[in-house]
Amino acid sequence: MSEDLEVNASGLPRDYLDAAAAENVSAAVSSRVPAGEPEPELAVNPWDVVLCTSGTLISCENAIVVLIIFHNPSLRAPMFLLIGSLALADLLAGIGLVVNFVFAYLLQSEAAKLATIGLIVASFSASVCSLLAITVDRYLSLYYALTYHSERTVTLTYVMLVMLWGTSICLGLLPVLGWNCLRDESTCSVVRPLTKNNTAVLSVSFLFMFALMLQLYVQICKIVMRHAHQIALQHHFLATSHYVTTRKGVSTLAIILGTFAACWMPFTLYSLIADYTYPSIYTYATLLPATYNSIINPVIYAFRNQEIQKALCLICCGCIPSGIAQRARSPSDV
Repeated sequence: MSEDLEVNASGLPRDYLDAAAAENVSAAVSSRVPAGEPEPELAVNPWDVVLCTSGTLISCENAIVVLIIFHNPSLRAPMFLLIGSLALADLLAGIGLVVNFVFAYLLQSEAAKLATIGLIVASFSASVCSLLAITVDRYLSLYYALTYHSERTVTLTYVMLVMLWGTSICLGLLPVLGWNCLRDESTCSVVRPLTKNNTAVLSVSFLFMFALMLQLYVQICKIVMRHAHQIALQHHFLATSHYVTTRKGVSTLAIILGTFAACWMPFTLYSLIADYTYPSIYTYATLLPATYNSIINPVIYAFRNQEIQKALCLICCGCIPSGIAQRARSPSDV
């Protein structure tokens, strides 16, 4: 009796209801079992694509600087050796970012992950250390102007190169040799598989080098102002000319140091306060500006240099523009 009431309440015959129920069951089953090819999912992280693109640009840009310095015998002064070291470090950093992207999606293994992270840590460490070495070289070239062009300076440059690359390689080998969080995820930092202690060491080292660079650039600024004033007195320049020259030199130093701090400081501070539990988008958002520093470095340290400009023009067009050939170096060119 209850079944008859149920049919009458629906207003449909029982045969129609059974057929409809069967269709619903078959539709539910077919929706769970894919027919043919499954719909493609977004398997690639867009942030990884951006980092890979940044690494490609870094590699291409710094490869030009490395080739110019390597193939030009006249660019063997200590300053150019340090600029070449910076370009080589940034070139390896760019290659590391590209290789890390390829291995993350094509060769997913612990060994590959540790190797690429080690390469990235070593190359970026060498880049920052090269920036510090360039700062030291600029300070020595101004403070010891009379004795700078000597064998002693060349020896000091090679010592700095050996020390900075040796230290950077050791930092890069730490994750490979076991100082990683692959076995204990609770010790992971914002950059897996680096441990929290590992990133803390890197961050504190960066802050120390930044403080040292800041102190050296303050001293360089004082020397530049003093030299500009002396040149103005010797050549009877006007006070406004002396002011403009000094302001240009100070502005150049501020741009160099400000760019370095703006690129690296967000990631450095974030690495000190955050760990693996924080959203990965914060890591990407602070790490990406740090990679931009390797894009900007060739523009600041290499392509602004008059000798490198001449070598680049000879390679590109086989001539040296008169504006570059006749331009004199001023105290603001630091």
